[in-house]
Amino acid sequence: MENRFQVGVITTSHGIAGEVKVFPTTDDPRRFKKLKQVTLDTGKEELLLDVEHVKFFKQMVILKFRQFDSVNEVERFRGKSLYVDRTHAVKLQKDEYYIADMIGMKVVSTEGEDLGVLAEVMQTGANDVYVVRNEKEEELLLPAIKDCIRQVDIEQGKLVVFVMPGLRD
Repeated sequence: MENRFQVGVITTSHGIAGEVKVFPTTDDPRRFKKLKQVTLDTGKEELLLDVEHVKFFKQMVILKFRQFDSVNEVERFRGKSLYVDRTHAVKLQKDEYYIADMIGMKVVSTEGEDLGVLAEVMQTGANDVYVVRNEKEEELLLPAIKDCIRQVDIEQGKLVVFVMPGLRD
C-alpha cells in the first residue's frame, strides 16, 4: 500500500509573495482547506512545507507556504508534485478506495476469467472508469458502478468484476 498520495502539481508561481498555482490531482480540491502540511518532491529532495493559506481560482488551487515569501523562492518548483501522508489523507466512506492502492490489482471476472491488471482510473465526472490491461496490452474499460464492480479486496490485491454485455466490443 502507498504511504503517501499525490494531491497536486505546482504549475506556476502566483504573484510576488511566494504563492503557487497548483493543479489538484485529488477528486476534492476543497481538501486543501484542511491541509496543514504537504511534502514537496523537488526531484532531488523532499521538503515538508507548512500551508499558510489557500485560495481557489477556477480549477486551480493557490497555496502560500510559510517557508517562502517571494516569487524567486518558489519559481523553481514549477512542475513538481505535492504529497500528503496516508495519515493526513481524506477519510474514506464505505465502498471508497484510494486509487493508489488499487493500481496494479489483479482483475478477475465473476466467471473466474483473468482479465489483467488495473492500469489506470479515469475520472470522468459521472463515475470513474477502470482501465484494465492484459499481457497483450489490450485494454478493457469498466465503469466503476456497483453493477460492474462486485468486489474490491485491497489486502489480496484483487478486483472481481462483472463484464456487462457490450463492454468487450
